[in-house]
Amino acid sequence: MKKKLLITGASGFLGYHLIEAALLLNYEVFAGVRKSSNTTHLDKNKVTVVEMDMSDTGSLQKLLEQHGIGYIIHAAALTRAKTESLYNFSNAALTRNLALAASGAGIEKFVFISSLASLGPSADGEPVKEEANPHPLTWYGKSKLLAENYLREIKNLPFIVLRPTAVYGPREKDLLLLIKSVLRGIEVYIGKGGQKLSFVYVKDVATIAVKCLESKINGEFYNLSDGKVYDQYAFADAAKKATGKKTIRLHLPLSLIKNVAIGMDKLYSRSSKTPVLNEDKIKELTATDWSCSIEKIQHHQGFIPAYDLESGMAETIAWYRSNKWI
Repeated sequence: MKKKLLITGASGFLGYHLIEAALLLNYEVFAGVRKSSNTTHLDKNKVTVVEMDMSDTGSLQKLLEQHGIGYIIHAAALTRAKTESLYNFSNAALTRNLALAASGAGIEKFVFISSLASLGPSADGEPVKEEANPHPLTWYGKSKLLAENYLREIKNLPFIVLRPTAVYGPREKDLLLLIKSVLRGIEVYIGKGGQKLSFVYVKDVATIAVKCLESKINGEFYNLSDGKVYDQYAFADAAKKATGKKTIRLHLPLSLIKNVAIGMDKLYSRSSKTPVLNEDKIKELTATDWSCSIEKIQHHQGFIPAYDLESGMAETIAWYRSNKWI
């Protein structure tokens, strides 16, 4: 009998790749989505799509028990919002609801996709380790940290938390904007100060998340990257190598970008949407050191990244082209 796995956020960027990785390991996959989610790209012959009301712990536990679900990867998250309370509700309170339901249903493993943003950037010039004192910079990061703390409080919950750094790959839309800029021959940077950045390819995230379902370790937190540290130009350099494009680098003053962000926030103030660039996001974009250590997950879970930025970018660009995203 196949093991039954619920993946939340299944219609999203990471969710799609989690499904692919789980199917390869012969899980019976239940794709958890909101009623408003677009699921046309999901293969209904391979997964069972279930609409979830994450605000109701009782109905969540009933759903888990009704389908006999034994494993959960919770990847659903709000990445853009206008207020801190919206982040906390979607990313923390709803995570707690699902975790409580999982505990009540006797789930065998609960893997939570958090973010390196929950710890914040390096404060001492060394790659961030899991035991670092958290100092998240953004509402998003704070909401992920709050969710992690909620999980710690729930009894009888066999959980593992993954904290990926910037995730890129096929179907990703935010970093796609940077790739499109390269294709137009322009690279734009905030200020001239150096940065240390880290990335992780989406397939590596999906592979280790599914692998963690079978881990006998519980209650652990793991940083996740490809194990390398890059400068601020590396992402565009990888995109240029994959596309053969040449670019002009523009370094815009931080004060100008902040004014643009303030303007975008005002422009979207009456809209239900949140702009990609906003005052809160700038704190994350301008942090000087997002390097992190992955020694712990390598030791505990045998994680070996299959992709670095160059190889991951080449595959990503090929997918964008074949699917006419660029």
